Amino acid sequence: MVGSVHVNGSLNGANGTEERLDELRRLLGKSEGDLLKIVSVGAGAWGSVFAALLQDAYGHFREKVQIRVWRRPGRAVDRSTAEHLFEVINSREDVLRRLIRRCAYLKYVEARLGDRTLYADEILRDGLCLNMVDTPLCPLKVVTNLQEAVWDADIVVNGLPSTETREVFEEISKYWKERIAVPVIISLAKGIEASLGPIPRIVTPTQMISSATGVPTENILYLGGPNIASEIYNKEYANARICGSNKWRKPLAKFLRQPHFIVWDNSDLITHEVMGGLKNVYAIGAGMVAALTNESATSKSVYFAHCTSEMIFITHLLTEQPEKLAGPLLADTYVTLLKGRNAWYGQMLAKGELSPDMGDSIKGKGMIQGISAVGAFFELLSQPSLSVQHPEENKQVAPAELCPILKRLYRILIKRFVLCIKIMDMEICIL
Repeated sequence: MVGSVHVNGSLNGANGTEERLDELRRLLGKSEGDLLKIVSVGAGAWGSVFAALLQDAYGHFREKVQIRVWRRPGRAVDRSTAEHLFEVINSREDVLRRLIRRCAYLKYVEARLGDRTLYADEILRDGLCLNMVDTPLCPLKVVTNLQEAVWDADIVVNGLPSTETREVFEEISKYWKERIAVPVIISLAKGIEASLGPIPRIVTPTQMISSATGVPTENILYLGGPNIASEIYNKEYANARICGSNKWRKPLAKFLRQPHFIVWDNSDLITHEVMGGLKNVYAIGAGMVAALTNESATSKSVYFAHCTSEMIFITHLLTEQPEKLAGPLLADTYVTLLKGRNAWYGQMLAKGELSPDMGDSIKGKGMIQGISAVGAFFELLSQPSLSVQHPEENKQVAPAELCPILKRLYRILIKRFVLCIKIMDMEICIL
């Protein structure tokens, strides 16, 4: 510490928080008494935590900022999850007291007994996320009407899975037709689509949003790890990068930065989004390797070497001027391979506790985004027009032929072959 400023540049606690808020308000042209409106669209683990971080940091400035979360209504909480929620609540005295003060505790008692049904938007208002029930958050302002949530929002956070981003933002575009001021959008989504014609190319979430809404790419940014949502909210030290135009990324990095959550900025938007999608692909394989080798450090390190080689090859192939793949980019991959829902999914597959036929939305975990990303990357890299020279054979091959891990994950997750397949000479049987 040097005075009230950390050596890494983040401001300490309340000192500077209001100044950062005022600085962003001025940049967005907000006048005195005019609320800065921030909404997180989507309430998965990361989207909810991101909104909760902002609420914790700035929510007490009620005359200056409004922070809300949109999620779809009607998602019921099953009884086993309600019972677990009750246990979590009673293990945390601060949460228990808060719910009692809000006269909300009784409904969790009744839900545990099966006397009433809880809903995901209802528990989120109490600070409990359906995809992350073991990590209570602060209470959040939840809106279930999409038009009400976004029509005059200044900053929109995309907390949706990449597979839902286009559809929801096409709906949002209907409510923005008469807008004068263009909003700023921060995308947290990690995944891609493959566009195969007329020229094969990737489509990232920020590109989906721009295409769906007409918001210029200058106003759309991507924020990525390395981080795990629950650990960030528990104030474990974390880093992130916000990528996009110079106009917005630097002031937003400053606004989002907290003592335990250090946000840097970078101009290379596409490379970071591509890596954000790829890391979920290879995390599934990492989970399989961990389960098959009883968490062997040697086997996992060998897998890490192989998968990062493929990731570097793919990223250099798909981005025109990729940033050097080191530091935070590889760290984001590392943390996802260690502890993320995609790695967990790979472990459950290898242990036979899940099967590909169960789909990509898993109870208590949410969307396993690596599955759709496997399909998108493989289909794109199988296009003959992207062929490259084989390093050992004198012939042109589709890039997918040089990505054996991706190829095998595609056979397991997308083709769903009922046979034994090898990843790095380790046999995986999908029954």
